[in-house]
Amino acid sequence: MSSLPYARSVAQPAQPAPRRAQAALLDALFARGVKLLMVVLLVVGLALPLIAMLGKVVEVQNGLAGVWQFVSSSRFLWLLGNSVKVSLSTVALVVPLAYVFAYAMQRSWIPGKRLLRSISLLPLMAPSMLSAIALIYLFGNQGMLKSWFPDGIYGFSGILLGQAFYNFPMALMILVSALGLADARLYDASVSMGANHWKTFVNVTWPGTRYAVFAASCLVFTQTITNFGIPVVIGGDYQVLAMEAYKSVVGQQKFSEGALIGSILLVPALISFAVDAWMRRLRGSQVSSQAATYVAPRNRVRDTVLLLAAGAIALALLSLVLVAVGASLINFWPYDLSFSLRHYDFETSGGVGWLAYRNSLTLAGLTALIGTPIIFTCAYLMEKTRGGWFDGLLRLLCMLPMAVPGLVMGLGYVFFFNHPGNPLGGMYGGIALMVLCCVMRFLTPAQMTATTALRQLNDEIEAASLSLKVPLATTYWRVTVPICLPALLEVFRYLFVSSMTSVSALIFLYSPDTVLAAVAVLNLDDSGNVGAAAALASLILLTSALVSVALYLISRGLLVHTQHWRSARV
Repeated sequence: MSSLPYARSVAQPAQPAPRRAQAALLDALFARGVKLLMVVLLVVGLALPLIAMLGKVVEVQNGLAGVWQFVSSSRFLWLLGNSVKVSLSTVALVVPLAYVFAYAMQRSWIPGKRLLRSISLLPLMAPSMLSAIALIYLFGNQGMLKSWFPDGIYGFSGILLGQAFYNFPMALMILVSALGLADARLYDASVSMGANHWKTFVNVTWPGTRYAVFAASCLVFTQTITNFGIPVVIGGDYQVLAMEAYKSVVGQQKFSEGALIGSILLVPALISFAVDAWMRRLRGSQVSSQAATYVAPRNRVRDTVLLLAAGAIALALLSLVLVAVGASLINFWPYDLSFSLRHYDFETSGGVGWLAYRNSLTLAGLTALIGTPIIFTCAYLMEKTRGGWFDGLLRLLCMLPMAVPGLVMGLGYVFFFNHPGNPLGGMYGGIALMVLCCVMRFLTPAQMTATTALRQLNDEIEAASLSLKVPLATTYWRVTVPICLPALLEVFRYLFVSSMTSVSALIFLYSPDTVLAAVAVLNLDDSGNVGAAAALASLILLTSALVSVALYLISRGLLVHTQHWRSARV
């Protein structure tokens, strides 16, 4: 299907010089125009808000002396110690469990892998507070299993378990990819030398995945130290820096103090990002182009152990989801356990109405519809065209969002777009600004997905197009987009679900008319209406899951009915 335009072009006479010049001009406008648009969006939506936040730090009372007084105070050191302790503890709990689960997915013959993998992705489809709400129903003062925590779930234990639930799928995705890339020749050599399973793991598997373990650890640490939704719901008196930044801006109107804490939270993210990028380069130089795909041999004992471990982890994740959903369907916990939908009557029980849910659907839909073509087109042009130093600047800006936590980005938007002298200040509190924030925040993973798909295309497509004088935009629209439709749908799904569940950045940007469902979950819990909060969180989860399933089915249909060449023999 995609080769027909080129076949017709061969039969046509050569284009006259004016038409070739016009086509070249249109190609230049297409390539440079999209790249320039992306740079403008990144500067306005990321660079300038970060600069505004850093500039707000200098407004701390007494200048540098005031900054030093704040960071050396006993309260700040207490908050910092709490944040680091819970973040390191989350890393120590999540990364080993995710490694075992990923090993079961990639290096075993256990049954039910698709089901286990689907369960592991559930935390990504719900706001982070869902796990904290479920833990309260399980182990809180009125919980079914409150005897398991004699000192109460509120505090360090609750934050740790909630963060573990929230961060598990993020670490798992990195480790699954790492364990899926293995050279069979190394394992054959290990077996031929008489090494047992443990020695093979220590000498072959671990060296090939240790960089991914570090990357997963950095991601979990950064996500934990900057997340405030879970500590707000279940933290009790155990306060952390992210919660302090939120209270400073929203509750106490101490903008300079909030900016200072945000700047401090930016440091570990930047360090982790820089070290991770360095280790990725080291790992990339050790991968051979002649590597053979490794398939683990069958082993009954190993597979049984891994099935039990993966099953236990999946059961724990699913239990928290089921508890939250079940609690939303109970009339009055724990005194009246009869079935009821009263918590879903948000007009009366929640006080926020269905407005928040509709706003979230609008935000997620617009983010996906606008962000997907922009991000994919930009990734295409960066891969298929060359622009010198401008491309280098664009690549740097596109990687920067990965190093900026959502809390920090949200604070930057407050200080930049809410400034009286900013002509864009009218966007503050509107859906348009929140769409821009979501596109910027989730840009890097979406672009990586698009780039991975584009790099699988043969460069001969662009070479043939160039030789036949076919405009670049025509090649992109009629060849590249149809081939990469599954990747486009994956980018769309990621942007939709991430925007639907996002809290940390958007909680600073909404107005009474644009309140979002994930933010309303936090507000409902804060007002003591935990049942309505569980109901709204469950509704977000259900919506994200349905959209994900629908896009998956559409993607499979496209592969089966329109892209037979993917499975055809050469």
